[in-house]
Amino acid sequence: MADNNSLAGDESVMRKINDRVIIVQVLVSVFLCINFLLITTFFMKDYFYTTMRYILFANTLLSDCLFLIISDILLILNYFHFTIQMWLCLIIYIVLSLHTFVTPFTLTTMTLERYVAICMPLRHAELCSTRSTLQCILIIHSLSSIPCIFILSIFFASATHSFYTQDRICSSHMFMLRGWQGHLRSAISQFYFLIMCITIVFSYVKIMKVAKAASGENKKSTWKGLRTVVLHAFQLLLCLIQLWCPFIESAVLQIDLMLFINIRYFNYITFILAPRCLSPLIYGLRDEMFFHALKYYALCGLYKKQ
Repeated sequence: MADNNSLAGDESVMRKINDRVIIVQVLVSVFLCINFLLITTFFMKDYFYTTMRYILFANTLLSDCLFLIISDILLILNYFHFTIQMWLCLIIYIVLSLHTFVTPFTLTTMTLERYVAICMPLRHAELCSTRSTLQCILIIHSLSSIPCIFILSIFFASATHSFYTQDRICSSHMFMLRGWQGHLRSAISQFYFLIMCITIVFSYVKIMKVAKAASGENKKSTWKGLRTVVLHAFQLLLCLIQLWCPFIESAVLQIDLMLFINIRYFNYITFILAPRCLSPLIYGLRDEMFFHALKYYALCGLYKKQ
C-alpha cells in the first residue's frame, strides 16, 4: 500500500514538472516570436542599423534570443535527466555565462546613450556614431567574458582529458572545482552591477536636472528618456537578483527537494525570462518610430502611418 502511494506521488510530481515544462515552452516560444519580429523590423530600415540606440537594442535582442534558446534546451535536459558529453556542456556553459552579462551591460550602455542625447545633444552625433557603437559592443562582450575566463582557467588547469568525454547531466556547478571559485564569480558580478547601478543613478540625476529646466517639446522628450532609464534600472535589478538565485537554490536543496523544484521554476520565470522580455516593451513598443515600423511589417504592409 505504501509503495502504491509512493508511486502515485512520484507520478503526480512528474505530471506537475511536465506541465511546468510545457508552460515554459509556450512562454519561450511567444517571446522568441516577438523578438524575431523585432529583429526583422530592425534590419528592414536603414535608419535603424545606423543609429546607436537601435543597434544596441538589436544586440540585446540577439543576445536574449540565444540565451533563451540555450537555457531552455538545458532546462529540458535537466528536467528529464538527459546526459550529454562534457565538452558539449562546456560550450553551453561558455555561451550562457557570456550572455548572462551581455544584456545588463548593453542596458547600461543604452542608458548612457540617452544621457548623451539629452544632456549633451551637440556631441551626440560624435560620441554615438556607428563606429563607436561597434566598439561599445566589442567592449561589452569583452567585459562579459571575464567571469567565465576566471572560472575556466582554473577548470582547464585541473580537469583531466577523460572528463570531456564523460556523459553527465549538464550543470554549471561541474566547472566549479573549488568553493572559492563561486565566491570569486559572485564578487565580480556584484562589482559589475555596482558600477552599472552607479551609472544609471548618475544618468537619472543628470537627466532629471535637464527635465526640470526644459520646456515644451524638449521637456516631453526628456521625461520620456527619464522613464526609459527607470525601466532599465528595474530590468537591471531583476538581472542582479538572478545572480543570487543559485545560492538560494543550493540552500533550499538541503531542506526539501520539491521546494527546491518550485523555487527554481519561479526563479527561472521571474528572473531569467522576465528581464529578457522587457526589452521589447521598452524599445519595441515605446519608441514611436520603431513601433510604427513594427506595426507596418507585422501587418504585412497593410498599416499606413497617418
